[in-house]
Amino acid sequence: MAARTLSALPISTASSQFDCRKPSQSSLSFPLNLKQNVLVNSLVGNPLLSFRSSRLRPLFRQPPAAVATVLFSLPTAKPERASSEKIPQWSARAIKSFAMAELEARKLKYPNTGTEALLMGILVEGTSQAAKFLRANGITLFKVRDETVNLLGKSDMYFFSPEHPPLTEPAQRALDWAVDEKLKSGESGEITTTHLLLGIWSEEESAGHKIMASLGFDDEKAKELAKSMDKDIILNYR
Repeated sequence: MAARTLSALPISTASSQFDCRKPSQSSLSFPLNLKQNVLVNSLVGNPLLSFRSSRLRPLFRQPPAAVATVLFSLPTAKPERASSEKIPQWSARAIKSFAMAELEARKLKYPNTGTEALLMGILVEGTSQAAKFLRANGITLFKVRDETVNLLGKSDMYFFSPEHPPLTEPAQRALDWAVDEKLKSGESGEITTTHLLLGIWSEEESAGHKIMASLGFDDEKAKELAKSMDKDIILNYR
């Protein structure tokens, strides 16, 4: 009896799930014996596998897209600012730094987003002038994270932070300080990550300020950073 070949999988199976180009039959060097939804061993005449192509779909189903929270502004303790059109907007880098701060608080399983988390968020975002200034002065994410754990300790391993850990009072004051300083300047433009970093520094009793100080940041560096942000503004530091 003449040898007979193995049939091939139907084109409608897994290979098409990856948008591969379907080869034309003329381009193949062996004969095809296509039977829909069945793989047949022609040498013995028995089906090796019998299944519907729909059963493959769960194996290749793409995971649902992650739902991201898009922020257009940052929280304020002053209600009149929430609806005011005269308040400058936060920059995209500052908003991303805030989102990264919430994530860092959740990683450490802290119940709140504090000034230490805001500081880590700035470094995680990494592309702002404030982040570059910190790194140039030897203040890195890993150092800040270690100092945070040393200062505040580790959270209970069985505790899970909320999706958006609420701000501590010092962290909220740091945000409002940044807005106030931008308004005082009288300059147009956005509230930047540099404003946010200087707001953290303005909260002298906060964890963020203490961590920055322990890593070598001081009032002279704060003034240097403020001048690089806007040379026409003279900021008053305590």
